[in-house]
Amino acid sequence: MQDAVLAMLAKEPTHGYHLHARLRQSLGPLGESMNRGQIYVTLARLEKAGLVVCERADGLPERPERKVYALTPAGQQRVAAWLAEVGWPKPDLAEFHLKLAAARAARLADPVELVAAQRRELLRRLREAQRAALAEPPGSGAGLLLEGVVLRLQADLRWLDACERAWSKVEDDVEGG
Repeated sequence: MQDAVLAMLAKEPTHGYHLHARLRQSLGPLGESMNRGQIYVTLARLEKAGLVVCERADGLPERPERKVYALTPAGQQRVAAWLAEVGWPKPDLAEFHLKLAAARAARLADPVELVAAQRRELLRRLREAQRAALAEPPGSGAGLLLEGVVLRLQADLRWLDACERAWSKVEDDVEGG
């Protein structure tokens, strides 16, 4: 969650309420259960870690002052490292989806290129798992586990194919519109 919040701030400094709304919108129905307080706790931790700074901004008469959060140089470096990370498998697909949404929103990276980097990593891991599975004797417990790993990686690759199709369409719509 911290990295997704940082990436959302890369587009522009903003306040917690707006960050919460953007994250919920990016996650669709999965974001409906997101607690607004979680965003503020995350922002406080990021500020304490020196990754964001908080300033008071004039607001509307009914909301006199709001805290506006912005990335520090260390926060910008962490976002860049997060976007470049290709570790897999991650049990939280929502985090990867947020990475794509934040990268596009802040124009930090091409989501389709991020998907391609993940695909390369999954293909590498799939080859390793398949080689290891072939080396196992028939009927071994480890062979069954490796079969599960192979099936999971294949499913994740299919999901990445769907991500690529969706984000390619988004990019085509942006360029054409």
